[in-house]
Amino acid sequence: MTVEESILRIRRQGFDKETIYTCYVTKDRKLLGIVTVKDLLLAEDDETLIEDIMLTNIISVTTHTDQEEVAHLFAKYNFLALPVVDKENRMVGIVTFDDALDVIEEETTEDMELMGGMLPSEKTYLKSSIWELFKNRIPWLMLLMLSATFTGMIITSFEDALAAQVALTAFIPMLMGTGGNSGSQSSVTVIRALSLDELKFADLPKVLWKEIRTSVLCGIVLSIACFAKIWLVDRMLMGNEEITLLVDAVVCLALLVTVVAAKIVGAVLPMVAKVVKLDPAVMASPFITTIVDALSLLVYFLFAKMLLKV
Repeated sequence: MTVEESILRIRRQGFDKETIYTCYVTKDRKLLGIVTVKDLLLAEDDETLIEDIMLTNIISVTTHTDQEEVAHLFAKYNFLALPVVDKENRMVGIVTFDDALDVIEEETTEDMELMGGMLPSEKTYLKSSIWELFKNRIPWLMLLMLSATFTGMIITSFEDALAAQVALTAFIPMLMGTGGNSGSQSSVTVIRALSLDELKFADLPKVLWKEIRTSVLCGIVLSIACFAKIWLVDRMLMGNEEITLLVDAVVCLALLVTVVAAKIVGAVLPMVAKVVKLDPAVMASPFITTIVDALSLLVYFLFAKMLLKV
């Protein structure tokens, strides 16, 4: 077809089409190229053939392409539409930007729910019944509650150490909370990068090296602040004579190691999940926090046994 014939065809058939700006060139339904209305309007001659101005290097998707992957292509290349083809490269339809936007919104909502420790919901909050909210929330709550058994087992196994140095008990919530927060920061950052296709599993060494350096800096600053707080507030202001310099050192060393370990775990688990075909969002805050709680207690009590001889 010529440019003139193409414009006439768009005028006749375009009124009921979802989009007319992007036009696909086919022969026997097979996708050959792409041309825009701008190309047609700015063509030097009305008799110019479409094959002379069309682009043949086409990015397309198949009928079996995951909708999230299609949405990523729109974000990456700023497309207005994408052609959908079958295994024989025959044109079977198009996906437009507004379709992709709906998918992005749906996938983002799903990731946020998983990161919050809930099963994804197909309905909006106000349209979801109490029973549906219960079903979406209780599995993760049950799993996380049972997984906390490991934390209890660790505390029980170090009862003698706690009995010998009661002051250690007061700092357990602070260690577990800081560790969980540190792991959550790394996991959310990595999960977001994975969802935007900024990271691949091959980037794991780079991620580890970056997180280790970041966590060491965070750990050092937090440990210094913690040392001063324990000595000035807990020891001097509150008059707790059981807190010695050695106890203070144990807490701060445990805090440093916990922050480093938490950030490594928070960065690695989402990338491993991606490799084994799980949604990385599953490895977000609740799951990471449970693992880091157990790690922080182990580190804490091991330092206590080594330095305090309890």
